[in-house]
Amino acid sequence: MSVQKITKRVVDAASPPTDIIRDTEVKGFLLIVSKNGHKTYGIEYRVGNGRGAPKRRYSIGAHGSPWTPDQARSEAKRLLSLVAQGTDPLTSRYAHLEEMTLKELCEHYLKEGTTHKKISTLRGDKSRINHYLIPQLGKRPISSVQRADVERLVREVSTMPAKMKAKKPKGGIIGGPGAAFQCLAVLGAIYSFAVRRGLCKFNPTSGVKKPPVRKMERFLSDSEVAALGDALATEEKASGTLHLAAAIKLLLLTGCRKGEILDLHWKDVDFENRCLRLRDSKTGAKIVYLNDGALNILRRLPKVDGNPFVIVGSKVDSGHAGIDGVWHRVRRGAKLTDVRLHDLRHSFASIAVKNGLSLPIVGALLGHKHPVTTMRYAHLAAEPLRSAVDTIGMNIALDTPDDSSKPL
Repeated sequence: MSVQKITKRVVDAASPPTDIIRDTEVKGFLLIVSKNGHKTYGIEYRVGNGRGAPKRRYSIGAHGSPWTPDQARSEAKRLLSLVAQGTDPLTSRYAHLEEMTLKELCEHYLKEGTTHKKISTLRGDKSRINHYLIPQLGKRPISSVQRADVERLVREVSTMPAKMKAKKPKGGIIGGPGAAFQCLAVLGAIYSFAVRRGLCKFNPTSGVKKPPVRKMERFLSDSEVAALGDALATEEKASGTLHLAAAIKLLLLTGCRKGEILDLHWKDVDFENRCLRLRDSKTGAKIVYLNDGALNILRRLPKVDGNPFVIVGSKVDSGHAGIDGVWHRVRRGAKLTDVRLHDLRHSFASIAVKNGLSLPIVGALLGHKHPVTTMRYAHLAAEPLRSAVDTIGMNIALDTPDDSSKPL
């Protein structure tokens, strides 16, 4: 957060991770910069009992036509004068929308309530809204949706695979407990946004029991890693290219997420300091340290003129094309048909923990934002502990051969 006069030069220079720039000329006028670089003018104010009243935020509009810094500042002055007279701009804006449908609310949420979200997260939200929420509840007035309706939605989405098992329509959507869990989260965020904006008084997702979601914890054994290596070698020979097989190897050797490797640019690779300097990831910018195996793979990869990507597809100007098809062939060849690409990240972590690395170190290597995320690997720490206690036992000489036959 910074405080300075909001001018065109300041707006043009603002970039993530800048969050909010507060204007020095008009108190309450601000520029909000989202993680994906979206810039929006707005005001922040209190209505009611001065400092004791909760803060509210009103979006004036996105930077660009028609909103320039000067025009947005003028609008901010007008709105703040209404606040001074006791009028809440948010209430006025949505007065005619009190009975908007859930579909209209979703559209409003995507326009004004998601500027802080990453593009990949927003893509998932849009998919769940379009495939589940709107078909099920889109025509309902938002105030008519009750907890029972949400519970019914969760049940419907949870049981979709069973209903579609016989014949999945082309482009059909498969649900399940995981999809139901995500739908509930998105719908909850949408209604929280509506409550903050004064569009409705309660969130119908409150108190709804979350569907049980089985955590996927598939780790590769030593023999499975060897089988994967053989299958990747076969794939390289058959395809005649190193890139896509190399991407799979890098996922296992670095613990990176698929998008982090597939979106990797050569300018992000720091050979001198043996690391990747990722400009963005699920948890923001981060450094990924490289072992010799990963470095050797990167050194072997040919660069393609005019293409900034480390992993390139079949088209000269493309990035990652066909990685999923390659993975399906490779895992079939390695007889690992139940293994997902993301399981390579889990396997990286499991190998680290089994070799005695602490959970905080593993969390740092994976780029986990919260320590609790790394706790899923805690049970694997038993291996080095067993080895340690055996080592201690071998170094403690107690000559009591007959004690084993005596009762305790």
